[in-house]
Amino acid sequence: MSLFGNGLDAAVHKAFTRPTPKSAPAQMRYLVKQMKGTKAVAQMLRISQRTVERYVKNQIRKPRPDLAARLEREVKKRWQPQIRAQARQKAATTGGIVIDTRARIGYTAPIGTTDEDRIRHLTVALPPRYAARLFDAQEQGASDQHLQRIAAEALKEMYFQDNGRRAGQLEEVRFTDIEHLEFDL
Repeated sequence: MSLFGNGLDAAVHKAFTRPTPKSAPAQMRYLVKQMKGTKAVAQMLRISQRTVERYVKNQIRKPRPDLAARLEREVKKRWQPQIRAQARQKAATTGGIVIDTRARIGYTAPIGTTDEDRIRHLTVALPPRYAARLFDAQEQGASDQHLQRIAAEALKEMYFQDNGRRAGQLEEVRFTDIEHLEFDL
């Protein structure tokens, strides 16, 4: 997963109304229930069906670190799908999304302007149309670079051009060397 994809997922996870199962046996039971069987879970996690059954029966409690990470990721991916959909829908239609980043940001503009890119810390509220574009692109499996271009375009319009009130000739915003990136709904 990518920096942008993980950031969008983390923003949506904040909308959860109940915590995800914490213990490995509880996570395994949840996945078995969701996927309607131990065989599908075993294939997805790349472990034996017998191992899945032993987790479900509480015979094994502590997974290896790599399995623990896969288990947690798969549970979070499936946890509270209606709440996740509502949070995305709200951000894409009315609420928008807030991006908080510390990165090297600059722009291409006509000669004689200060287009030098530098490390900036920005917290910018993006309108719903950009939230919708980011979530749609993420669902379609867009690359991190594609999500980064959408965010750069949003920063260009909302921060540098102040929603059309200034810097009309601005051509392209460069958004690189990301030190910190966080989204909030």
